[in-house]
Amino acid sequence: MKTEEIKARIERLRQEIRYHDHKYYIEAAPEISDYEYDQLFHELEELERKYPEFVTPDSPTQRVSGVPLEEFPSVRHRIPMLSLDNSYSMDELIEFDTRVKRFLKGERPQYMAELKIDGVSASLAYEDGILVLGATRGDGEIGDDITSNLKTIHSIPLRLDVEDPALKKIEVRGEVYIPINAFERLNKERILQNELPFANPRNAAAGSLHLLDPKIVAKRPLDIFIHSLGHHQKGIFKTHDETLQRLKEIGFKIIPHYRLCESIEEVIEFCKDWEERHRELDYEVDGMVIKVNSLIQQERLGFTARSPRWAIAYKFKAEQATTKLKQIIIQVGRTGALT
Repeated sequence: MKTEEIKARIERLRQEIRYHDHKYYIEAAPEISDYEYDQLFHELEELERKYPEFVTPDSPTQRVSGVPLEEFPSVRHRIPMLSLDNSYSMDELIEFDTRVKRFLKGERPQYMAELKIDGVSASLAYEDGILVLGATRGDGEIGDDITSNLKTIHSIPLRLDVEDPALKKIEVRGEVYIPINAFERLNKERILQNELPFANPRNAAAGSLHLLDPKIVAKRPLDIFIHSLGHHQKGIFKTHDETLQRLKEIGFKIIPHYRLCESIEEVIEFCKDWEERHRELDYEVDGMVIKVNSLIQQERLGFTARSPRWAIAYKFKAEQATTKLKQIIIQVGRTGALT
């Protein structure tokens, strides 16, 4: 093949693989078999091996870096990743609504109520449509650059196929998690290998993201739900629900099961419904997040020193049970310590 034909074939393979990644990892609606997918991927790998001058950072073959890191560099968030105020009762949600209306001088806000995934917060920054930085929340101001680890998550697009320049330079934020079924399989594998099981999916996700070898991270069943914007060009969206829909259209796996509510009473009804139903899900949820839908109203409401005034978390009641300790097994670890 001529050089231009080779380059065109490589780009065509990348487009096909990105399409099938989206169908499999985001829509859960695969159109080809694993074998057919592997054939496409192996052809791309072989062409890039023969013609390394055509390898680009956004190629599907570049998800897993071959070089372990010595440490994670620190990065400062352009917009702080603040925590949310928590509420534990419906009365506290009503008080939140009262505060919002007082700040808005009586305007009636719409609210977005969405599931609060019990995962690990992360931000993804894109320049010219290419993923250039993935970071942990850290202390809200400064996090760790874990780009190489986040790139191993197939539901994170390495490249955004968008024409709008405002969407080519964008930061999104979400929660990295491990599905419950996948977590149970992971722990079974660890026990078979005489390794300690993880306490819960969140700990497993957090521990995985802080491993220095992306090849090991790539073997962990990590996934992500995107729930909001970070740094972006002002004015491109007017509401939070519009933001989520547009992010979904350009390839992100957005937070599931949300509702646009016209009143705090609708919010409370939605929260009660999911407090009863959330154990049906294959991922851990520890509450709901309630946000003012209008981005203009969000800007007017602003922030306190530690949290936005336009959002609040409603925490589900903690699950409690009585257990009986039957046995303690002491093992000698690799370093000689007793565990």
